[in-house]
Amino acid sequence: MTAAGSSHGIPATPLASDFEAATRDQWLALVDKAIKGADFEKKLVSRTADGIRIEPIYVRAGSVARLQSAVPGHAPFTRGANETVEGLGWEIRQRIAAADPEAANREILSELEGGANGIVLELEAPGQTGCRIASAADMAAALSGMRLDLAPLELRAGLSAADAAAQLLSALPGLGIAAKSAQIFLGLDPIGSLARWGALPSPVQQALVETIALAREAHDEAPSVRTVRVEATVYHEAGATEAFELAALGATLIAYLRMFEAAGVAPAEALGQISFAVASDTDIFATVAKLRAARHIIWRIADASGAGEAAHDLHLSARASLRMMAKRDPWTNMLRSTLACAGAVLGGANAVTVLPFTAALGEPDDFARRAARNIQIVLQEESWLGRVLDPMGGSWYIEALSEEMAKTAWGLMQEIEGKGGIIAALDQGFVQDKIAADAAARAKAIATGRQELTGVSAFPLLGDDGVKVKPARKAPPVRGTEMVRPLTPHRLAEPFEALRDAADAHAAKTGKGLEVFLASLGAVIEHTGRSTWIKNYLAAGGIGSLTSDGYGSADEAAKAFAASGATAACISSSDGLYAEHAEATAQALRAAGAKLVLMAGRPGDKEAALRAAGVDQFLFAGADAVATLKGLQEKLGIS
Repeated sequence: MTAAGSSHGIPATPLASDFEAATRDQWLALVDKAIKGADFEKKLVSRTADGIRIEPIYVRAGSVARLQSAVPGHAPFTRGANETVEGLGWEIRQRIAAADPEAANREILSELEGGANGIVLELEAPGQTGCRIASAADMAAALSGMRLDLAPLELRAGLSAADAAAQLLSALPGLGIAAKSAQIFLGLDPIGSLARWGALPSPVQQALVETIALAREAHDEAPSVRTVRVEATVYHEAGATEAFELAALGATLIAYLRMFEAAGVAPAEALGQISFAVASDTDIFATVAKLRAARHIIWRIADASGAGEAAHDLHLSARASLRMMAKRDPWTNMLRSTLACAGAVLGGANAVTVLPFTAALGEPDDFARRAARNIQIVLQEESWLGRVLDPMGGSWYIEALSEEMAKTAWGLMQEIEGKGGIIAALDQGFVQDKIAADAAARAKAIATGRQELTGVSAFPLLGDDGVKVKPARKAPPVRGTEMVRPLTPHRLAEPFEALRDAADAHAAKTGKGLEVFLASLGAVIEHTGRSTWIKNYLAAGGIGSLTSDGYGSADEAAKAFAASGATAACISSSDGLYAEHAEATAQALRAAGAKLVLMAGRPGDKEAALRAAGVDQFLFAGADAVATLKGLQEKLGIS
């Protein structure tokens, strides 16, 4: 930064020239004073799920070198494949999964008229729901009126991908679109299907050979088609970390390049047929870094294959994660989807798919689909996120995170390759075990409150949220012998949703919901912090709270409890008032008939005295909320 440019004949002068250069040691001394001697590492340094260190501050050192080695439009393509902004920045690719071709066609045309410029057509197949396509005629009916030369089409047919691809290629002549100009993503991914469902229609090697043969045939017929897809979202939805998702992406790419090469297709030509898909979620910075790291990894593999420049034309899609979506208070999913979309765009995705906010509940209606589409339109046409080339480039934090994520992913990919490649690693259970361990660690972080889920574990909404949907259709079964242990998708909110479902079932059976009387002591300003926390904590398990502005004495709280009709009470207030009134309040509540007395907060050195006074259990942040709430439900009558 300079005070004046040399073009005016004035020497360039740094704006900070009058200030003494600060050192990290000086900064650390000031930090130590601010945190009063607390442990710097524990207080200010965090780590990602992959163990990547997140510093409290990032500085210029090292970041300049990263920027100089990564220029937009040039290898290693960390900062994108384009040198200039093209159009509005990315393709709005909307998901269609209507049950029959006619309904799918109506939804496709509605999406395109409403502002989408690409379609993901999900087809019914073993293990997944979607549009039932049984012939080329059905495919033509679903796509009637769609300009495939203007709006790209991506198929997601899972275990039926080969049949769906053949049906689409057969339907092309009748659609009035020249094959050479059709923008098609066939989505052939036998490795991803094997990982997801644990089986394939034919033996693995045969399936791979048939996939490459079909890819070559399709490419000959429609040169612009992307035949094979590396679907890394399969690993994410099962619980993988960002780096392991990228490791699986890289290992799968290597496997496909080897198969193409065995069939006589050079890596540069093969890369032109392959597309990539990763997941985006609410961690916006991790999503940005993941997409940037994905391009770097793809380039590095391509470069090692002698086809580095072919990575210039890679196509990287981002799909908003189903893992992050919640059934309860699904309106919050709009916030999640906005973050996921923004992260994908800022990370440079070529195409983005946002799920309807009711995706976890059942079949989306017109409003849910429109809301998903409009999230992208607002970010694209009002926020103009696509009008800036690599908008996060130059952020020292993002540059460092992208580099560390790529390094970590590369190391994990080498582990997979050391097992014999992605297929062998799946066969040995290495991939499944790693993902299961990472998913368990994440579930623990959510249960203990280190990672919060808005509307689920934090600020949950009790009662009717006003959302009604048509139940999801049942997927056809996956038949055949299991080849590998399948990766089962799961959503982060599921443990808390199970608690809510149990509470609702109990209320439907007994005619009365679970409730706890809050014995909030003192004025609102004294108890509101803990009272608000405990109310939300209990609500996460479907337990309602009987609240008040507060009680001035133990006797007053006990009298109100007796009149409430509740059988359980929870004492809530500040530490100061606990010292004065908690024991007396517990005794008074017991005397008033409370069968269960709880207290919000840690007891400290008063635990023995408080238990003697009648407190049965202490509820505090950091404990396993899922286990604690399940135990409370049982104490309140749920068997």
